[in-house]
Amino acid sequence: MNWHETIQIQELQKEEPLPYELLLLADPSKAMIDGYIHSSFVYTAKSDEQVVAVYALQEMDQDTAEIKNLAVAEALQGKGLGTYLLQHSISIACEKGYSHIIIGTGDTSTGQLYLYKKLGFEVFATKENFFIDHYPEPIYENGIQCKHMILLQKKLR
Repeated sequence: MNWHETIQIQELQKEEPLPYELLLLADPSKAMIDGYIHSSFVYTAKSDEQVVAVYALQEMDQDTAEIKNLAVAEALQGKGLGTYLLQHSISIACEKGYSHIIIGTGDTSTGQLYLYKKLGFEVFATKENFFIDHYPEPIYENGIQCKHMILLQKKLR
């Protein structure tokens, strides 16, 4: 699908409500989301005035930005919109002058790992037991308990 013709991506303004229903698809803890969302650049993707996807980009230091959340409405998953948003976030990070962009995902997130690697991200670290230590309830993906966070990085320039 040619998303640039059907989707409008724009930065969410501070007075606009956060699309928690989407954010919670990528991060099941509202408390964790609240810990990073207010210090992030938040971009929404709209189709026919409906928010259908979101991502949050947070500055880690003057050289590095991290994609803290990237979520697509369930009805649109698997159609390339996540790839389009990921490419958009990389472009925004470049525009803002960052030299690296990072993203973290669960050790059971095979689809996300494939996508990130396909777009040039490389694994550089693992946060052992991150999802066990930071979430009150176990998280299961693909029938397996998610335990570790895999961190990936892409050099932008």
